Amino acid sequence: MRVTVISPDGSIFDGEAESLRVPAYDGEVGILPHHAPFMTLLGEGTLLVRVAGGERSFTVRGGFLQVVGNIVRVVAEHAREVVHAS
Repeated sequence: MRVTVISPDGSIFDGEAESLRVPAYDGEVGILPHHAPFMTLLGEGTLLVRVAGGERSFTVRGGFLQVVGNIVRVVAEHAREVVHAS
């Protein structure tokens, strides 16, 4: 599925993903490919994007998540990628 994570500064992730774990305003939501159409407000926490060969994580707060077709858009009021030390 195609996932785009957008912050006020612009797109910080745009690519294919195997799954997402999203902090919604009322709890965590899991998104898999071909999910039913869905929209929710974002809460505060860690957005986890599973990609081929690994994971990308972002701290997010506020905004919304939209699933239409096989496209997921995360539009966050505040978002930044968490860089893990190797």
